[in-house]
Amino acid sequence: MARQPRFVVPGLPQHVIQRGNNRQPIFTVEADYRFFLDLLQASSERFGVLVHAYVLMTNHVHLLVTPEASSGLARMMQGIGRRYVRHFNDTYERTGSLWEGRYRATVVESARYLLACMRYIELNPVRAGLVRAPGDYRWSSYRCNAHGQPDPLVMPHDEYLALARDADARLEAYRRLFCVEGDEVRDEDIRAATNKAWALGSEDFIADIERQAARRASALPRGGDHKSELFRRINRV
Repeated sequence: MARQPRFVVPGLPQHVIQRGNNRQPIFTVEADYRFFLDLLQASSERFGVLVHAYVLMTNHVHLLVTPEASSGLARMMQGIGRRYVRHFNDTYERTGSLWEGRYRATVVESARYLLACMRYIELNPVRAGLVRAPGDYRWSSYRCNAHGQPDPLVMPHDEYLALARDADARLEAYRRLFCVEGDEVRDEDIRAATNKAWALGSEDFIADIERQAARRASALPRGGDHKSELFRRINRV
């Protein structure tokens, strides 16, 4: 079955996944990770795409970004993809495709789901059993978002900045997000929306995206208020 076209809404965050072909490794040594991050920074600046969170896993990449123009994300990913494949093939004396196919992406409702999506991205190494805590993993934005470690790639989103006025309090509030379990924004919902090109958000948000795109933006009707418990509970942890 043909994959759904992606939703492109300038100014709205997108969760992006790019996987290696047949889940093969796309990073082998430290230089590979660094080269990809350098490409990501240069391309995001060139095409007007703000990067809020990222993680580079062995065989795939997660990004949370906001494109400022409708073509920005696609142009950024195409540019990174071509240059990184050349680097990887030349370095390891191989030929052919490196990527599983085109990248997957979902538009994210910032007011309710953005911080949950950031947490999902930065917890990937923990879920994969690579580290015990997200701060132990080098190739993600967690150390920047949770501990203030300088990272020229990361541009804070307004929802992140709204966690607290003071920088230290903001970092502490962000770390508390990772102590909360059982949030209503489930990992399965984030994965499904991204893999199937649905919108990730509330009923009203999805309905608005459907009106703009003139097509279905969710797999099934969604009931109830999906506002995350995450934001109501972080101050009680």
